[in-house]
Amino acid sequence: MSAPAAGALRRRAVVTGVVQGVGFRPFVHRLATELGLDGLVGNDSAAVFLEIEGPAAALDEFDRRLRAEAPPLARIESVHWTGLRATGPAAGTFRIDGSRAAGGAATTVPPDVATCAACVRELFDPADRRYRHPFVTCTDCGPRYTIIRGLPYDRPATTMAGFGMCARCAAEYADPADRRFHAQPIACPDCGPTLGYRGRDGQRSGDAALAAAQRALAAGRIVAVKGLGGYHLACAADRADAVAELRRRKARTGKPFALLVRDLDAAARYARISPGEAAVLGSAQRPVVLLDRLPAAPVAEQVAPGNPLLGLLLPYTPVHHLLLAPVPGDPAPCPDAIVLTSANLSDEPLCHTDADARDRLPGLCDAVLDHDRPIEVPCDDSVVRVVDGEQLPVRRSRGFAPLPVDLGVAGPRVLAVGGELKNTFCLTEGRHAFCSAHVGDMGSLETTVAFDRAVARLTALRGHPDRVVADLHPGYLTRDRAERLAGDRPPDLVQHHHAHVMSLLAEHGRLGSPVVGVAFDGTGYGTDGTVWGGEILLVGPDGHRFTRAGHLAPVPLPGGDAAVRNPWRMALVHARAAGLARTRDLAPVRAVTAAELAALESQLDSGLGCVPTSSVGRLFDAVASLLDVRHRIGYEGQAAIELEALAATVPPGPDPDRRSRPPLPGFAVGADGVLDPGPVVRGIVAGLRDGTRPAELAAAFHRSLADAVVRVIGVVAPGPRTVGLTGGVFQNVLLLRETRRRLRAAGHEVLTHRVVPPNDGGLALGQAAIAVLTALAEPPGPGGPSADHHHARPGGSSPCA
Repeated sequence: MSAPAAGALRRRAVVTGVVQGVGFRPFVHRLATELGLDGLVGNDSAAVFLEIEGPAAALDEFDRRLRAEAPPLARIESVHWTGLRATGPAAGTFRIDGSRAAGGAATTVPPDVATCAACVRELFDPADRRYRHPFVTCTDCGPRYTIIRGLPYDRPATTMAGFGMCARCAAEYADPADRRFHAQPIACPDCGPTLGYRGRDGQRSGDAALAAAQRALAAGRIVAVKGLGGYHLACAADRADAVAELRRRKARTGKPFALLVRDLDAAARYARISPGEAAVLGSAQRPVVLLDRLPAAPVAEQVAPGNPLLGLLLPYTPVHHLLLAPVPGDPAPCPDAIVLTSANLSDEPLCHTDADARDRLPGLCDAVLDHDRPIEVPCDDSVVRVVDGEQLPVRRSRGFAPLPVDLGVAGPRVLAVGGELKNTFCLTEGRHAFCSAHVGDMGSLETTVAFDRAVARLTALRGHPDRVVADLHPGYLTRDRAERLAGDRPPDLVQHHHAHVMSLLAEHGRLGSPVVGVAFDGTGYGTDGTVWGGEILLVGPDGHRFTRAGHLAPVPLPGGDAAVRNPWRMALVHARAAGLARTRDLAPVRAVTAAELAALESQLDSGLGCVPTSSVGRLFDAVASLLDVRHRIGYEGQAAIELEALAATVPPGPDPDRRSRPPLPGFAVGADGVLDPGPVVRGIVAGLRDGTRPAELAAAFHRSLADAVVRVIGVVAPGPRTVGLTGGVFQNVLLLRETRRRLRAAGHEVLTHRVVPPNDGGLALGQAAIAVLTALAEPPGPGGPSADHHHARPGGSSPCA
């Protein structure tokens, strides 16, 4: 080793954030080499570490460019520098060191990333050695989260461990000038995974497999396709018979399917696409984007029956690109778009292992297009809407999970088990909250097993929790899981809508800020034992307590789930509460049998099975039935979705406050913060009797509810405030826009969701935030909080229990 050069300094840095699996070490190598610096860079299970030596000016320039020019997929959280004694150059080179084990917090696992433009060019370049290779990838794209088995992120800790690199791939992997320098999933046709097809017409591999899959799709058959995070079921988008058969096999009634489209030009034949929506469609995350369907879209009505929206996504794996492209020399028909939906029965978890595929796929598909690279972590597609240029998550999964949310405060390691529907869970570590991929609805043994496996996998990577937190509802399966996982310490219990509000504050980095939370959804267990869902909550700076300052006036929920599945029940409940007689001209009366009406009337008279509810979601159901939109549903939220679609057919005009509208009384707002929908319900029925179009009344209902939010906040929390809009009802874009516009006009700051969904898919983040704040507020010492610390308090306010 040579002596240090005159004036040379040596520094060590530890870089945290999303810095493994994103080409960070090759980037550091190139930067240090360009600046003539000596040293090394490597991974450990907690971070990227590096040492550099050279003149002070060059070291400062390195630090500046390290932060400013990091790879596009990297997210630097911190760079901690310490000084070292200069040692002199080691053969005058900068090297990538071997990975090491390390104690402390594990590094952030990167999400999966769509195939980059450079790899797509190679995929379709006949002169390239990876021409039509279904697993082309580089440091800027490809599988990450779904192939990781352990940390640090190196090939032996991924499902690529079984694929030895050929000489040419190894040379690229070792070449600092190559964009595959230290790309862990690197492969080529000589050494990588292989694609195969199995169907009634035999088995194929390579391009023959793709052509066979294309012919099967064109013939109306259903093909299972192995993707990044699991298997999908695919069929022709324009064949009603194929889509109907897919619905039958999945036991999925009217819930829309997504479409995989070749490119943006193809997408434009199916939906109206704004520049903001186009940017999200083509982003590295490649979510399903819900878009306004074109009237002439070449798609079977059964893809999204009765829905004006289509969920489109662009190819995000090489297999997808190849499946929607002609196979050279083969006349197989090439589709512009195909239905692509998760390969599972409704309410079951995603099929992702080969063993699972052997057991579950035969009854779902006619053929399988798969490969031999194992999927370690199941991960469903993400779903978003774009509202005024900003993403509104509907399901946060592939492309986003497991990126953490910075809580801004550090606390104990907390596991939050989430809700019962659209389940995700969350594990905190320091100030980070790691939200899982979408798990699903906790209504089956299979989903519960999938939940347990996913929790075990995340805690194995990040550590076991100090405390566990769950929803207050005593019947939730997630609460049962929390009690099993909590050990000797009972789980913390958190009220449902409080968690919704805190998830919004957490994603905005506003924990510790007071907020007026407007939490509108379908169902949430209240601290008084009733079903909440139309809540105005005041949350102070401590965050772990709230006051229920206002809510929708409660009405009976007759039959619980029966009322949820049958909006006609809620229509007649709200009509009765509004003092309206049950007359034959009411749509919900005409829609059902005399026996059903008599049974409902008897139930309401006796009060049997009629827990009170303040749910705005059920109010939407009621209005949808009164307007003859939907009386029985086939999937969650169907009536509200169709009501929004009807309202959206009314043009807003240049000034939404001056457009022509039917007379519709507003909600009555009491001094106690109670919103009475009676005047609105009576106005809707009167409007129908006067001949007003249902679409006009649907639009007026949305405006009336938005106006009521502003008025009730003026009663319970006068003055300019920070207001958060959360809960599944605020997936309704029309209501979200109307409410936000009115609140801003009244001088309020308005927070809406951009990172986690407003629905129950974001619940775990809020639970975790409350539990962390509760822990920080507890007195130190072995005694801790009072003995009832794990029980939510009844009444108008509640801490995290």
